[in-house]
Amino acid sequence: MLRANTTAVHSALRVRAPRTTRVATHVRPVSTFVDGERYWQNTPWKDVTTDDFVSYRWQVRNTVNNNRTLQHFLSEALPDTLGSSQNPLLQHIRHKQEFIDDAVAATKLAPMAIRLTPHVLSRIDWSNPLDDPIRKQFLPLASGIIPDHEKLELDSLHEEDDSPVPGLVHRYPGRALFLATSICPVYCRFCTRSYAVGANTETVTKKPQKPSRKRWETVFQYIEGRDDLQDIVVSGGDAYYLQPEDLLEIGDRLLGMEHISRIRFASKGLAVAPGRIHAGDPWTEALIALSKKGRKMGKQVCLHTHINHAREITWVTRKAANYLFEHGVIVRNQSVLLKGVNNSADELSELIKTLSAINIQPYYVYQCDMVQGVEDLRTPLHEIIHLDKKIRGTISGFMMPSFVIDLPGGGGKRLVSTHEEYDAETGLAMYKAVGLDGEKGNKKYYYHDPKPIQEAELALLNRHKVQALENGQTLEQFARQTLCNPATTITPTLYPMPALGQGISVRQPNGAMTDALVGQTNPSFHQQLGASA
Repeated sequence: MLRANTTAVHSALRVRAPRTTRVATHVRPVSTFVDGERYWQNTPWKDVTTDDFVSYRWQVRNTVNNNRTLQHFLSEALPDTLGSSQNPLLQHIRHKQEFIDDAVAATKLAPMAIRLTPHVLSRIDWSNPLDDPIRKQFLPLASGIIPDHEKLELDSLHEEDDSPVPGLVHRYPGRALFLATSICPVYCRFCTRSYAVGANTETVTKKPQKPSRKRWETVFQYIEGRDDLQDIVVSGGDAYYLQPEDLLEIGDRLLGMEHISRIRFASKGLAVAPGRIHAGDPWTEALIALSKKGRKMGKQVCLHTHINHAREITWVTRKAANYLFEHGVIVRNQSVLLKGVNNSADELSELIKTLSAINIQPYYVYQCDMVQGVEDLRTPLHEIIHLDKKIRGTISGFMMPSFVIDLPGGGGKRLVSTHEEYDAETGLAMYKAVGLDGEKGNKKYYYHDPKPIQEAELALLNRHKVQALENGQTLEQFARQTLCNPATTITPTLYPMPALGQGISVRQPNGAMTDALVGQTNPSFHQQLGASA
């Protein structure tokens, strides 16, 4: 239960707006390729045998997926004193309990639930987790949450608008996306499908696509009735969470359709629980069987995975990737450009080269979607365009990924450099999707860079974080309460508010956001939160 404290506010939130300077590259070795090396030795699982730790069954059984297991893991993994962060918002976090309190508080504010495999947790540098590129992707900190851009949406790609039947997105000519499940081995903070994927959180009520043969049959019938479709992506969620017999059923049904030539199974499993990919594993053998069957039919069945940083790759990943390569399965990787994770030429080049070395084709580098709750991870468009120019020519062309943007509003993927207009100063880019049919092909699509945060705006958000936690509320609940206050004006800016269709924030009648916290002190999140399961 939350402990009310109305006379003080969190000193951790009394900080200036973050600068836009680049966070330094981590110094820890980027990958662990020595066969059998126990790369989990700096975690609470240091005494677990190699056979157990690599085992997919063990990984699932020991996945951290609630506040109780998160607190238990962090209390054992973290040192008493932490390395200092280069992020001004996090510089007050110097001790173990401060980190734990902030992480637990973030679970009450973030759109995505917590779900982390031991493999992922073992790749985080727990001596300096604040600036760690793996931690940033999966484990939010409340003090690091910053205001959303006012144009952000929960379903930024408008996938629901392009769904002719539940669980199928048909946006492009010739291609469709089959959302077979809404569960993943891990949950990424920046998930473009945070409106549907994972468990409900305190800020988002999900619209899940649960595995159901009745729903699948509706999807199959739609695909069968569209001879113009040739390419189907099976995703979710994550295809790793389909049972082997379900994987075979979906693959066989699609291969049996004469007009379907290509099937892509999308899974982050190779990145977050690679030990599953080995001889005799039913899921692995089902994928290989489908690939071989498709090859005999002149059709392609492949795996698309998602790795963002070279340090996510270990000797287990390499063995898994090579096993698929030996058995003829094509594997491609799709990365997302994320601030402080991989937005430097050195980090991105290292990732591309490491993927290539284990026979995974670098396919896409995405500009981070305009989804809510991860404004701290977004980068301006000019940065990804510059990285494309700088890296291109230093890597073999057939292993060079395409740098793309998935246009907000349902415009689909475009090369980042193909904008019709872009003003780096205002941060506004305009694209057209001329390859799409009908009205969509003539529409203008706008992408907004993350904008500098005004100190007063950040201060107001910080105040609302504290007040919500003091009241035992989520930010959504706190914002709803303000709707009953005639002294406030509501404008779409700060918080995920899916029930209202967009985010909201509170401004004073004069339009100013001046509720600063300067000069005040406050107990830690831990003191306000108490125990949380």
